[in-house]
Order: sequence, then C-alpha cells, then structure tokens
Amino acid sequence: MTNVTARTEIRPSEMEEKVILAINNVFIYKSIKKTKDELGYIIDAKSDSLASLTKIHKMLREQRILDSARKHLFRGVGEGKLKFMINKQAAYKGILVFADDPNESPLGPITFIVEYVEPKSVIDWLAPKTSNGKPLWDRPIPES
Repeated sequence: MTNVTARTEIRPSEMEEKVILAINNVFIYKSIKKTKDELGYIIDAKSDSLASLTKIHKMLREQRILDSARKHLFRGVGEGKLKFMINKQAAYKGILVFADDPNESPLGPITFIVEYVEPKSVIDWLAPKTSNGKPLWDRPIPES
C-alpha cells in the first residue's frame, strides 16, 4: 500500500491560493483538504501513487541537486516510511529547497510523508547516486 501526503499550514499572513500553488508546483495530488487548527489552517494533499512525486523527480535533475537530495532523503527513512521537508516559499517559485528544521522558513515547510514498503527504493528512483554529476542509474518508479 502506498500513501503520499504533502502537509503544510496556511499562516494568517498567507494567501491560500499561493500555498496551494506551492504544493501544485511540486506534487501531483488526488485529493486536498483544509482543516482549521489553533494557528490557522492545515492543508493535506494526498495521493496513493509514487507517480505523484514525478515533479520532484524532474526538479532534482533540472536543478542538478541529486547528491545533496539523496543525503537529505536518507535522513528521513523509517520503517516503511520516508519523511522530508521542503521550503514552501521556494516551492511557490518552482524551486526545490530541502529544509532540515520546521523553523527554517518563517512560513513553515511543506512536509512530505511517503508510506511505502521499501522507502530506500523510492530514494533510488528520486535521487540516484551520481558520478561526475551524472546519475549512475535511471530506475523506473517503484511499483505501488
């Protein structure tokens, strides 16, 4: 079973449309839900397919950040799960910038939670090892 969630908050100073555009720039979701919390609203965009991460896959190659992305992604591997954060403001501009801490950005990150039986195979697809800046392999999307 595969589940991919992109979660972020809408702070009082933010426009909802811009937050949703930031998510759209990096993620292909099947459903999106807004819920109220004590500080504002939370947006949860969800998918049941790893193909929802193809925009990130493409951006990693266009921006030539496979090595740094791979290191960052491996920090978020857990049992049947991969978790990582990206900068919401950069995503709004169509740029992928990983975040190590939720407080790095004043508007908070977009947090991705990928539930998949083999999270390392997701990393091998998204951000393969490189040699002289070129990927050592080009794997297909892991089967859901």
